[in-house]
Amino acid sequence: MKNHQLKVLISILILSGLTACGILSRKDKLPQYIDKDGLVAGVSKAVCYSGFRSGQHPDRGEGAVNPTYDEILEDLMILSEDNLFELIRLYDCGDNSEMVLRVIEENDIDIKVLLGIWLDAELSAHETCAWLNEPIPQEKLEQNRQKNLKEIGRGITLANQYPQTVVAVNVGNEALVDWNDHKVSPDTVIAYVKMVKERINQPVTVADNYKWWAEHGLELSEVVDFVSIHLYPVWEGKDIDEGLSFSIENVNEVRQALPESNIVITEAGWATIASEFGERASQDKQLQYYNELMTWAKDNKITTFFFEAFDEDWKGNPNNPLGAEKHWGLYTVDRQPKKVIQALKQ
Repeated sequence: MKNHQLKVLISILILSGLTACGILSRKDKLPQYIDKDGLVAGVSKAVCYSGFRSGQHPDRGEGAVNPTYDEILEDLMILSEDNLFELIRLYDCGDNSEMVLRVIEENDIDIKVLLGIWLDAELSAHETCAWLNEPIPQEKLEQNRQKNLKEIGRGITLANQYPQTVVAVNVGNEALVDWNDHKVSPDTVIAYVKMVKERINQPVTVADNYKWWAEHGLELSEVVDFVSIHLYPVWEGKDIDEGLSFSIENVNEVRQALPESNIVITEAGWATIASEFGERASQDKQLQYYNELMTWAKDNKITTFFFEAFDEDWKGNPNNPLGAEKHWGLYTVDRQPKKVIQALKQ
């Protein structure tokens, strides 16, 4: 084991207060979370969920403004109505995500969760990330590392506290690609995954862009329980006539590189409004992409999380209300159904 990995493992042990006592084999535990076809919770159709409404946002340096218990309950009732979605993805282990888990269990809602462990930058990607204008100070990177270790401890706690609801845990979201601002080294991510796997019964994964997995993911693929990939044809200049075919090419690229891995699509979506995409963004095109992708996912037995449940107007440039980041939802920010949901409920 590399020295850095060993230091990370020791730090997690110290910060999370965990010991090696009582660790049971995972061999017989995973089938309850992943079925014989490789489907998470036995379903192919899932959705990414973040419940921030207008005026709400995660912590951006001055504290979070989180949804209330009742607002989360409303969202989950919307998503679970008529078994619309039985599996959702959360992105971190903060207060908001903990509340989601509590709401599900206290109200006996038929929804399972892929729980996220968010990783902040431990490396400065200022030379490759378009929106980082200067290096992240070393002091900040070290603070982030300590923050990440605490987040991992929370993830372990929540997975063990809610074993009937949390069916898998994801360590890091797009933290490995060069173009993002919260980069973490592959060696560190591998060390984090190993520690989480040793402390929970659920399968553990890492979510990142399909291209990273295909080109750099072999070592990590041998550690995770399944490989989680992101597909965004519209971000890569494709219009709807190439949406499904390009997505299949992306999946096959990962399959060819990692033939022994079980693949889950943890993000794939189509924006309904986007100044960046022009006429390529619309509700009609989102409807077509959703129908084609989810039909293909069902036929090919691949759990697929559509991005995302609700529009989030806190994202992106606050001076551009038409920015793509704000308009990926199947519902508007005020919880009105777009054409995908309207069609599903007919």
